[in-house]
Amino acid sequence: MKKGQYIAQLLPVLFGFFIMGFCDVVGISTSYVQKDFNLNETMAGFIPSMVFIWFLLLSLPSALLMNRFGRKRMVIASNVITIAGMLIPFFSYNLVTCMTAFLLLGVGNTILQVSLNPLLANVVKGNALTSSLTAGQVIKAVSSFCGPFIAAFAVSRLGNWQYLFPIFAAITVLSTIWLQLTPITEEPAETKSSVSATLGLLKGGKILLLFLGIFFVVGTDVGINTVAPKLLIERCGYAVHDAGFASSVYFVCRTAGAFIGTIFLTRISGIVYFRVNIAAAIISICLLYFATGSVYIMAIIGLIGFFCSSIFSIIYAEALKAKPEKENEISGLMIMGVFGGAVIPPLMGILADTVGNQCGSLIVITGCMLYLGYCAAVLKCRKPAPDTTSA
Repeated sequence: MKKGQYIAQLLPVLFGFFIMGFCDVVGISTSYVQKDFNLNETMAGFIPSMVFIWFLLLSLPSALLMNRFGRKRMVIASNVITIAGMLIPFFSYNLVTCMTAFLLLGVGNTILQVSLNPLLANVVKGNALTSSLTAGQVIKAVSSFCGPFIAAFAVSRLGNWQYLFPIFAAITVLSTIWLQLTPITEEPAETKSSVSATLGLLKGGKILLLFLGIFFVVGTDVGINTVAPKLLIERCGYAVHDAGFASSVYFVCRTAGAFIGTIFLTRISGIVYFRVNIAAAIISICLLYFATGSVYIMAIIGLIGFFCSSIFSIIYAEALKAKPEKENEISGLMIMGVFGGAVIPPLMGILADTVGNQCGSLIVITGCMLYLGYCAAVLKCRKPAPDTTSA
């Protein structure tokens, strides 16, 4: 493939990762919705669940539909659903329409994550895949980083944080048109598959290990995104619209970490990089229990974002490499693990109400990180595969 043709196919696929980052807006949105409708911590903890529960329910059906309709068509379908979700609360704002919007955002994002990663594998081959997936996470992190700033801009300049929804809808329309106009040759998929056969892949110890790794790394990501502004509100007396800055610090550091990871992962083993970063992240979360000043809190939040930034792509790439002939099914399984983002925040809310402060939330996140430490310890390093992508 010629370099110009390769880049022309790569760019619209990578831009899809920006749309993928929209699901992280649920972090700052939770604080706004909790304030607008006077919800307690337990009830507010279920708001992210409206987004992430669909990763459990729809990932495998999406993978099987992808075998039939193709990866690119599924990405476009996910964008249409996301556009609908982004417009609903803008035209009618109440608790029901907010939950409906988060529901559609979750459905669209589930289909997008199941189909976009394998679509990238159609463009990028060999050892470059892990690095390219991490580059996608950089773009996703930039999107996540922009969310709180767009919300703050909507409040200060437009008078209402809800204006971020039509902005996101417009960006999604742009992504849809760009991808639709880009020809991408997809490898034929194995169509004779089923949910039970796909779930049967979990019987292999490594696939189950990686599936749970996805579950807990997403739980960690959503958990930190959700608790970051709450720590500033609880410990430093910040207002809700000011506390959202903590989420932006997390995402900008995650962006920097993913960018650096993109470079390092072309040179060293992903497993080694995983081990070093998760060890540093566990040390950081332990420090967060004792943080009181806003600068101290945001610095630690930033460190956690930096150290956790590449873990998702490393785990995902390891799974694809384990069974390359089952890429669609493996993608569905791994993305099903993203429903950790639906399970962890309610547990955080319940434990925070029980303990009486956000240390309860941090206990849950610490448990997630400890599993990731175990996962990194037991995974075996492999020799890097040659990069077969022609530029």
